[in-house]
Amino acid sequence: MKKYKIPMVPGPVSVPKAILDTFKTDYGSGDLEREFLDIYNQTESYLQKIMGTKNQVVIQTGEGMIALWGALKSCIQPGDRVLSVGTGVFGFGIAEMARSIGAQVRTVDLAYNQTINNWDEIENAIINFKPKMITAVHCETPSGTLNPLEKLGMLKEKHAIPLLYVDAVASMGGTTVLADDWNIDLLLGGSQKCISAPPNLAFVAVSESAWKVIEEIDYVGYDALKPFKTAQEEFYFPYTPYWHGIAGLHKALELIFEEGLEEVFTRHHRAAEHCRKRIVELGLTLFPAKSAVPSPTVTAVNIPETLSWEEFDMACRKKGLVVAGSYGPLNGKIFRLGHMGTQANIELLNEAIQVIKTVIK
Repeated sequence: MKKYKIPMVPGPVSVPKAILDTFKTDYGSGDLEREFLDIYNQTESYLQKIMGTKNQVVIQTGEGMIALWGALKSCIQPGDRVLSVGTGVFGFGIAEMARSIGAQVRTVDLAYNQTINNWDEIENAIINFKPKMITAVHCETPSGTLNPLEKLGMLKEKHAIPLLYVDAVASMGGTTVLADDWNIDLLLGGSQKCISAPPNLAFVAVSESAWKVIEEIDYVGYDALKPFKTAQEEFYFPYTPYWHGIAGLHKALELIFEEGLEEVFTRHHRAAEHCRKRIVELGLTLFPAKSAVPSPTVTAVNIPETLSWEEFDMACRKKGLVVAGSYGPLNGKIFRLGHMGTQANIELLNEAIQVIKTVIK
């Protein structure tokens, strides 16, 4: 397996040894041992603090997409109206996911290099379309942007929209996320980005309003949220609990709180500012528009016209640096540095920038 000296992919990120070591234990059966329930409950408590919520947090076995799909299928059915606010690959992707379930979907579109700012258009869409659910993405990882969501939550409450669904997979653990204050009913996260655990668990903070809808829909697939409503109380999970994964996630969260949550946020913001400053000093241009909010967890950069993505990627890899390209209409046009989790490290960023400087020269 090829391992790079300078890992800067925006997830999965480099996993610390202390977290990897938790997978060496031969745990018992999570169905039978109360120790598993204890660590699950403790892990949920950590997640509630990071997600800014008092709501129950469901922890599912699988990569972050299982939470995105499970929350949609647990709450909407064919014919339901979904309003998706799209500023990038994942925002528009959620709209497509809802369509595939049979929902009536309307999108409010912004350019990929922008963040949400068209509040009048969004409010008019809410008034005219009367959706059951509004969807949005906090950090659009492929674009390197961070959407402001507090006002979206206010509009959701003002117009009595039942559900606000937010993908915070690439932001939670790296910057402030306030599910309760922002009136988010379904806040979705994953283990492999700012939290720095392997890509094996996803989680959803579920509001009481969302639980009522979940009960009505009664979806029962593998990714269903409904069975988790009483799983802890009855100590009966819908499938074999992944004790190794929960232990790894618990350790990752423990490390965050040992450092201090606000200190972790500060580290991410400083790393992001440093990264963008150094990139501009190289004569490169950032992808997000100056009017957009850049993400504190990932920086998107326009690839120099003198290089193709393939040439740039290969040259970086030869020098021990691995970065990411992008997806959809951004494929081949930008590269991304993931300064999230363990990689929100200025020394590591300096090494990465030095390689990039050499490659573009």
